[in-house]
Amino acid sequence: QVQLVESGGGLVQTGGSLRLSCAASGRTDSLYHMAWFREAPGKEREFVAALDASGTFRDITDSVIGRFTISRDNAKNTMFLQMANLKPEDTALYFCAAKGGRYVSITSRSNIQFWGQGIQVTVSS
Repeated sequence: QVQLVESGGGLVQTGGSLRLSCAASGRTDSLYHMAWFREAPGKEREFVAALDASGTFRDITDSVIGRFTISRDNAKNTMFLQMANLKPEDTALYFCAAKGGRYVSITSRSNIQFWGQGIQVTVSS
């Protein structure tokens, strides 16, 4: 089992920045591919960004390209999401996610093995 804990969320004005962190614990002896998803009120949970276990391959959804950056520090079992130029439509509950096996298909929430509890990001207009 892997436990994931998010931190760094909060309230920010349009155009502001936040950095989310996700700390992994438990069976972290095997590296996992990791991702961020988000869930806005009344909407389905959607993929935001992902990074493979080695930090080589990454995916990011079109709506945040140029604004969000995903990274990880395997020595500290921590993943980050740097968010800049935030917009009201970025308001959502953000979830850290992890899966083993192949990196392919990490963008689908049905393939995720472990989830964090979620952290709120609110962008005011």
